[in-house]
Amino acid sequence: MWQANVFTIFPMAFPGTLGVSLIGKALEQQRWRLNLIDLKQFPVKSDRIDDKPYGGGAGMVLSPEVFAKAFDTLTPEQQNLRRIYFSPRGRQFTQQDLKNISETNGITILCGRYEGVDQRIIDYYQLEEVSIGDFVLMGGEVAAMAIIEGCVRLLPQVVGNSESIADDSFQGQLLESDIYTQPACFRGMTVPSVLQSGHHERISRFRLEQSQMLTRKLRPDLWGKYVEKQLRQAKD
Repeated sequence: MWQANVFTIFPMAFPGTLGVSLIGKALEQQRWRLNLIDLKQFPVKSDRIDDKPYGGGAGMVLSPEVFAKAFDTLTPEQQNLRRIYFSPRGRQFTQQDLKNISETNGITILCGRYEGVDQRIIDYYQLEEVSIGDFVLMGGEVAAMAIIEGCVRLLPQVVGNSESIADDSFQGQLLESDIYTQPACFRGMTVPSVLQSGHHERISRFRLEQSQMLTRKLRPDLWGKYVEKQLRQAKD
């Protein structure tokens, strides 16, 4: 069973959004497992889990001894899962990362708080520093929920219509095209006629062209990668 091990000082924040909709249903049906490890249960001295940083500075830092005691509660199988720590200096997490992790047995996440964690935790336990965006949160719990949800929705039989996943933005290198539903006219704005035509080939071509246009306009970085890939395929 795919599982997520989450080290946090706020286990009460979970399952949060992981407990609703299809992700929550899959959790209830034991299609995946959420294992919360409360770091506050592993103090090392004076009932504390953190201390002031060496060299001075603001905030408190998680002790490596605390994490070591908590990590040792995992089974050997759990300890061998991919380990990540959210950090503003980490590389950006991508849809491909979610796909790769969803095809393994799970993930282990350390949620930092306050000033962060002792660097030796990252080094000794080989935690991969990642970021979900160029902004700063109070801690890693919200980011952990985002990553876990992104992985779980890719697991077999979690999302009913697998085609909805295949068409997602970032599954390829293009953004998803605009989508519409009833009514055909809303406050003077009408659904593109091609989408109402029933002509599947024309609809597919329209959606591809829209995806290309939106990606070129909104995400030139992705568009560059897409063009590069198309050129490579043309040469092959």
